[in-house]
Amino acid sequence: MKEPHQTPRNKRGPFGLSRNVFFLGLTSFFNDLSSEMVYPLLPTFITQYLGASVFFLGLLEGLGDSIASLLQIFVGWFSDRVRRRKGLVVGGYSVSGLARGALVVVGTPWQALIAWFINRVGKGIRTAPRDALISHSCNEKERGRAFGYHRSMDHSGALLGSALASVLLAAFYIEYKALFAIAFIPAVLGVLLLTFGIRDKGRTECSQAQEVPRLRLSLKPFDTRFRWLLLTVFIFTLGNSSDAFLLLRASQGSAIPLALLPALWGVLHVVKAAISIPGGALSDRIGRRRVILAGWGTYVLAYTGFALIAGPAWIWFLFVFYGFYYVTEAVLKAFVADLVAPELRGTAYGIFNFTISVTVLPASLMMGFLWDSAGPKYAFLVGAGLAFLAILIFIAAIKDG
Repeated sequence: MKEPHQTPRNKRGPFGLSRNVFFLGLTSFFNDLSSEMVYPLLPTFITQYLGASVFFLGLLEGLGDSIASLLQIFVGWFSDRVRRRKGLVVGGYSVSGLARGALVVVGTPWQALIAWFINRVGKGIRTAPRDALISHSCNEKERGRAFGYHRSMDHSGALLGSALASVLLAAFYIEYKALFAIAFIPAVLGVLLLTFGIRDKGRTECSQAQEVPRLRLSLKPFDTRFRWLLLTVFIFTLGNSSDAFLLLRASQGSAIPLALLPALWGVLHVVKAAISIPGGALSDRIGRRRVILAGWGTYVLAYTGFALIAGPAWIWFLFVFYGFYYVTEAVLKAFVADLVAPELRGTAYGIFNFTISVTVLPASLMMGFLWDSAGPKYAFLVGAGLAFLAILIFIAAIKDG
């Protein structure tokens, strides 16, 4: 899809990126610094500190994403309609930061579920308009690099957050809730940078675009390849349960101590951050399809490894290997922009993110149920099988944009 009047309005900022892309990356850095100080400890906080079951962990992980995903379509469409993205993005990041801060005062599993649910609602509010704002703040040939930069900053913040959590746990013997309180500080900083750093593109973002139609749950306005992409993403994500189960596998099956769980999580984010920009740029050169298939193939092999292999050394290796799968995050978002007209991108990202998020609840509940009833081996093998099915459909039905 060609962009109307794209180059003149996107002034270059640091690292050759537009101002909006640069500051959205910084915001994501600080938000994930905050989030990943909390997230690696969430499985043990829920199952050990609060005494909940693995199935409840799956409910907590899946419910927030699934319900919040309903917001993605509406918020994406609304941002297309009004062509004002910034307020929604700021509001979404603010809600998430406040909800994570509320973990400091929870005392029961259900209170933790409510707090985490609200955190995910914030993600549902911000994601589609943020992705649309990124796509309109770079030209067509830089789209993979722009989304790659954003994901790289996201993962770099997660790496620093995980490392900081490990240091605080190992060196200062800090407890869960004190760590959650410290994690609230970078969340506030990220919202301040977002508020004062980015500028809404307004109606200049689509100066030749048609009026956005009223919201309908219909895929008729979209390219056939976009519809097939949604189907394959749905099947893949149905087998892609929360990464919290990887941390649980490490702590239970391979005896990784609590203080090293954030460090293990940080190693995963080293790989994520390292591959995001070159992976996105590679997709600009050789096509999105090849990079997506390579990433999904990595996922199948990694989940098979988590099913069949135990031991601390293997777990560290599998976390590193699994990180290469995340090259698909930025590339899939760039692929959506390739397949969808500019005036419908907010709606398209809403539908795309909804398709991913709506499967999180059944995927996580299925993983928790299989884990409790048949063991982690079969739970991970089912996930690998669904991902392999998605690959076969993708190969048969989808070509590059």
